Amino acid sequence: MDDVVVERVLRAVEQVPRGRVVSYGDLASLVGCGPRYVGSIMKAYGGNVTWWRVTNAAGDLPEPLREPARERWAQEGILPKSNGLGCRIADYRADLTALAAAYEQAVADLPG
Repeated sequence: MDDVVVERVLRAVEQVPRGRVVSYGDLASLVGCGPRYVGSIMKAYGGNVTWWRVTNAAGDLPEPLREPARERWAQEGILPKSNGLGCRIADYRADLTALAAAYEQAVADLPG
């Protein structure tokens, strides 16, 4: 994995506000890579960032992450969907314009 892209993804995740989520695709668009690459980065390196704020496009989390995320979501006011797979991303998606502005500042010191 490209170390700069890894750092960009992790910094992007850290810009997602408390009580909000983004999809892998949202992050991919922001960083300039593919959603699966974002998923791979999160799987390998995401444990030290606010990983519970990153879902798939439907607002769902991978099965192993659901239970650990529930307590964090509860603390942030994110309610799970009735099926228990994640949250309604339409209700909790971060403002992507504000996220992009915060991201640009957060990665200003990184190469291209």
